Amino acid sequence: MELKICHMYPDVLNLYGDRGNVMCMRKRLEWRGIDAEVTRLPIGSSANLAGFDLVFIGGGQDFEQQVLLDDLHRGKDREILSAVRDGLPFLTICGGYQMMGNYYETYDGVRCDFIGAVDLYTVGSKKRMIGNYKFQCGTESGGSVVVGFENHSGQTFLGEGVQPLGQVLAGFGNNGEDGTEGVRWLNVFGTYSHGPLLPKNPAFCDQILLTALQRKYGTAELAPLDDAAELAAHNEMAAKL
Repeated sequence: MELKICHMYPDVLNLYGDRGNVMCMRKRLEWRGIDAEVTRLPIGSSANLAGFDLVFIGGGQDFEQQVLLDDLHRGKDREILSAVRDGLPFLTICGGYQMMGNYYETYDGVRCDFIGAVDLYTVGSKKRMIGNYKFQCGTESGGSVVVGFENHSGQTFLGEGVQPLGQVLAGFGNNGEDGTEGVRWLNVFGTYSHGPLLPKNPAFCDQILLTALQRKYGTAELAPLDDAAELAAHNEMAAKL
């Protein structure tokens, strides 16, 4: 078995070491004897997303999102939308998560139209939502408790019928108001969690990998790994929160 992973916009969307998520996914596959091929897709490049099994988009500041708008609207937005509808798994973090939605409206009223692959929108606020936090994934996303770090002023609101990735246990999440965190739509996993997210949340990482493997092969299982170090980091932060 193998997975072909696309790391989209690694040149500008790598806030707080988000590329560590790709490193983590590759290692957890390799430790199980599963080949992992990673292709970087920076600004200005093109690729057929149908040739990949999993796409990762990291986070960035508002400036990076503005820079990406022109590149997105040269055709990548339509390609991403088509891939999402086809069930291709995506892991998107913070700015990458916001970009999957309909738009981002800044605090001073400037609207940035995004991909529209998921029915959600983000509005800027004066309040900065920052700090370590934790949330519990819904059953469709494995049900594990996830710990991470959030730092955003945008408040994200999900459309009718769109499910969050999980419920906030400590911290702010999507908007600091409704107790939701992230989104799970088809095979899109969106979250505000930096850190990077996956090394200290092995169960959630495996859920994403299993989703990709099952889509590609129909049936798939992941052999257990010795996650003592990863769980020690996870449990210490979870206890503090």
